[in-house]
Amino acid sequence: MMEKQKTINKPVTVSGTGLHTGQDVTLTYKPAPVNFGYKFKRIDIENSPLVPADADYVSDTSRGTSLEYKGVRVGTVEHVLAAVFGLGIDNILIELDGGESPIMDGSSKLFVDALLSAGIVEQDAEKEYIDITNNITYVDAEKKVEMVIIPSREFKISVLIDYELKVLNTQFASLYKLDDFQTEIAPCRTFVFLHELEYLLNNNLIKGGDVNNAIVFVNRVISKEELERLAGLFNKPSVEVLAEGILNNVELFFKNEPARHKLLDVIGDLSLVGKRFRGHVIVSRPGHSSNVEFAKLIKKQIKHELLKKEVPQFDLSKPPLYDINQIKNILPHRHPFLLIDKIIEMSEKHVVGLKNVTMNEHFFVGHFPNEPVMPGVLQIEAMAQTGGIMALSSVPDPQNYATYFMKIDNVRFRNKVVPGDTIIFKLDLLSPIRRGLCHMKGIAYVGMKIVMEAEMLAQIVKIA
Repeated sequence: MMEKQKTINKPVTVSGTGLHTGQDVTLTYKPAPVNFGYKFKRIDIENSPLVPADADYVSDTSRGTSLEYKGVRVGTVEHVLAAVFGLGIDNILIELDGGESPIMDGSSKLFVDALLSAGIVEQDAEKEYIDITNNITYVDAEKKVEMVIIPSREFKISVLIDYELKVLNTQFASLYKLDDFQTEIAPCRTFVFLHELEYLLNNNLIKGGDVNNAIVFVNRVISKEELERLAGLFNKPSVEVLAEGILNNVELFFKNEPARHKLLDVIGDLSLVGKRFRGHVIVSRPGHSSNVEFAKLIKKQIKHELLKKEVPQFDLSKPPLYDINQIKNILPHRHPFLLIDKIIEMSEKHVVGLKNVTMNEHFFVGHFPNEPVMPGVLQIEAMAQTGGIMALSSVPDPQNYATYFMKIDNVRFRNKVVPGDTIIFKLDLLSPIRRGLCHMKGIAYVGMKIVMEAEMLAQIVKIA
């Protein structure tokens, strides 16, 4: 059964304080169309710019995950995104009237509650999953971080933390079904060690933080006088250290709540991959910096997998649809400007052609002879000739017609083409051929690499 993409039924708003800025901020989740993904919108800035939730735009991971796009920044996004991803939502717009998401209670629970109150609805498009087919590994030996994702039919996460401290040593948490996120992971709050918290408070680095949105671990003996001073810092009548080595500000929801919160952070940061994927994520000693680097590796692999699906596959032993002699019967071009060797496949809406690039090409004599590179303009011409085969196949006597460029748009050269390469040109019609006008988008591949792409408009003209 096809699983559909999801968004929310109506806008929903939460308000709170930014952990680091101390500013009051209102966050509004809004429905978004299919294939929109996750995007933030800064409505406090002129023209309300968008910031895509993408690992490539992470600007800071020192005290949370922050994004920056075209000079516009959104801070502390991990708990906000974890709620969206954990509930299986695919498309959402997140509006903010400030530069940082509200910290709320230090978990994703209040964000989850808001999203559920808005209602989650299916959309008229299939949810796309990318299956991880090979292990992907990230290691930071200095920080003792190890992360791997292995193939699995479901999305799973296992997290191990070990701070090598008596008060917080080794803990393990796992999530084997995303359906359990709401109850098992979302309520788990962030945590901090007392010496870190004192430093941050004394240096005014968490202006919106208090002990109600974090579990505070105490890893040393502290005197009564220090407790009184901490009570003043936290604006509390008194504080004390419990037997478990935590301040008495909160009660743990789970014995392994710190590990579960780290798992929550991993989900939020991995949502920045931008695609839903299936695999078992296993991490040891994660942090925002390593999470984001790992997300970039997964994103790169997913991009490679998607490209593999797009690259036309062909059997060299299979006769082509058109060989060079048949091509010469359709196209008016001749040496040295006949640049296509084979047509591999064709339909009413697409065509795939092939060119073998050899050192004997006439243009290599003068185009960087010591480092031969196929000129980009000739790549465009070869692509156009491939498209011309399909265009001319729409008339009964193609030998009496020619195709002429009218416009070329969005040309991009991504990799060099050199002797020994085989270029595959795949072109798709962008609109039906009408009044002799043929509008196509083409992509050129060498192996698994895109070397060039362009949009072309040509006219089919009868030769006088």
